[in-house]
Amino acid sequence: MTRTHWLTPEESRAWINLIDCSTLLGDFLDQQLRRDAGMAHADYSLLARLSSASDRTLGMSALAEQLKFTRSRLTRAVIRLEESGFVRRLDDPADRRGQLVELTDEGMALLTGAAPGHVAAVRRAVFDALAPDQVEQLATITAAVIASLNRAGEDDAYPASLPWHRR
Repeated sequence: MTRTHWLTPEESRAWINLIDCSTLLGDFLDQQLRRDAGMAHADYSLLARLSSASDRTLGMSALAEQLKFTRSRLTRAVIRLEESGFVRRLDDPADRRGQLVELTDEGMALLTGAAPGHVAAVRRAVFDALAPDQVEQLATITAAVIASLNRAGEDDAYPASLPWHRR
């Protein structure tokens, strides 16, 4: 039986702050986008990922992995955005079983209109509160945690068990 390696008081404080920060930031950004652009933060993130892709198009699997969405959550979001004319689904010529999602001109216009307010909210909530050296520390810390999570698969089935990693 292995002994539990409990968090130190400082680690516990950092952990609780991270969880609270994640929850509050997600809520803050979602409220701002719903109020100012009539869209959820998750939809904004989906459109933004497509806008950064070559030809504003990504495969459903790649998009699910980038967004950390389950396949069913992504499918529902894409259907909703497609019905609104913001994205279009296409058959993937390289994979007969796959589909591509393309950002339409209407979707790009929605994203372009929402971006200034969203960036202002991100700046207000995060970057205005940090000194320049803290921005670098934040980037370094989050990259280290992401790398740790990506390495977890070397020791267990964590990445393979994530819904967006399933093929």
